[in-house]
Amino acid sequence: MTALPDWLDPLPDAARQRAADEWAIEEQDVASLDLMERAGTGLTRLVEEVVPDGRIAVVMGKGNNGGDGLVAARLLREAGREVEVLAVGAIEELRGDPKANLERLPGDRPRPFAAEALDGAAGAVDALLGTGFSGGPRDPIKGAIEALETREDLAVVAADVPSGVDASTGEVHGAAVHARATATFHRAKPGLWIFPGKEHAGDVRVIEIGIPAGAPEEADVGLISPRALAAVPRRIAGSTKFSEGAVLVVGGSLGLTGAPSMASESAQRAGAGYVTACIPRSLNYVFELRLLEGMSVPLPDEDGALGGEAVDAVLERAERADAMVLGPGLGRADASLEFAREVASRLELPLLLDADGLNAHAGRLEDLASRDAPTVLTPHAGELARLLEIDSAAVGERRLHHARDAARRCQAVVLLKGDDTIVATPEGPVGVSRGGSAALATAGTGDVLSGVIGALLAKRLHPFHAACAGTWLHATAGRVAAERLGPDVVIARDVIEALPEARRRT
Repeated sequence: MTALPDWLDPLPDAARQRAADEWAIEEQDVASLDLMERAGTGLTRLVEEVVPDGRIAVVMGKGNNGGDGLVAARLLREAGREVEVLAVGAIEELRGDPKANLERLPGDRPRPFAAEALDGAAGAVDALLGTGFSGGPRDPIKGAIEALETREDLAVVAADVPSGVDASTGEVHGAAVHARATATFHRAKPGLWIFPGKEHAGDVRVIEIGIPAGAPEEADVGLISPRALAAVPRRIAGSTKFSEGAVLVVGGSLGLTGAPSMASESAQRAGAGYVTACIPRSLNYVFELRLLEGMSVPLPDEDGALGGEAVDAVLERAERADAMVLGPGLGRADASLEFAREVASRLELPLLLDADGLNAHAGRLEDLASRDAPTVLTPHAGELARLLEIDSAAVGERRLHHARDAARRCQAVVLLKGDDTIVATPEGPVGVSRGGSAALATAGTGDVLSGVIGALLAKRLHPFHAACAGTWLHATAGRVAAERLGPDVVIARDVIEALPEARRRT
């Protein structure tokens, strides 16, 4: 496995987190009971923040996750809070550290879980299933999760991961807790940041539990940090428009001139030195008016759509460029889709495929594996479904799996767009966006992202780095635009205008 770059914050899966725990216990002589105590202490602090008043129900299973819940129950009772502990399963089956914490529990012993015991509680601790869980919960755990879910006014705080969520993938295959907040231990897990798990996790807080520095950190999934953009070279004295990267944006068709225009403008705002839009000749006047700082190259077209006659002209222009963005506004005419396939197969530059450049390769992902130059694909769920010839709902259910599958099949970087944008590589490493920008849910913001990444590719960044840095810059620009205008009224042009401020926040 290729190591994660230092601008990704590791998100260990269940197996890797277990290895870190075992390393601390077996090789560093850290008492497992101490790890649980610190985990429960951090969980308690989050419960006190989320539910400052009222009765707390701690709903526990019989594994270590239940032990974390017992620590929290003890500390909350010692702080004067009213706490009822509800056990799912036989409490006498507790072993090891959970049993030790049961013996430390002051006040009433846990009683068997009953849904009505949640009545009147202000909050609940979900300590049912831990990071090792996968699949769909079965009764009696399933029934307890469903009882927590039916009480909409109950503020639930999850221990490590919401029960029912696969901590390694974010997949949900049945009943799952929707937590107000999650106290996750040592490091966050992939499933807390990847949908659908992300929408179950709420506010994610990482709790330091005392695993010493030097623990195994062989995660292959990481959270994209601002360091990804900070590592991008900046303009310096002596820079020229040629040294800062030349981008070709290829697309446009009758009624779809906005997409290549926005991709071109965002490439300029992201730092490209030279941007050229290769567009249908009959629409050239539109681009001359829109792209003040960019150039346009009119290409042969038929009824406002590019076709086979334009291929050689594009490839000739590519000899003086550093990267190409292919697909925005291209349209789905048969000739245009064939044009995209031929350009992609013959181009020797770094290539970003978006929109109809992707649709041109629906069911043909493997064709891209023969390219020698770097390739980045930026599909949303529907486009990825067409590329893989599966249903879009299936993509939503297993986002990490399908992004990785596509990357392996096309031997390219695949960026699956969403609030949890996933950037997957054929070699294994994956970057995940922190998201948090509802303002990007508007037409055209995908074209903005394409232009941003195209500019970074033109600076000769590794395609994985370019895609992750572009994702961070794009998401941050969305948040900046939302701060200025409110998330419900942001349009794609606002995101372009916010790129400079987003860059300054690196």
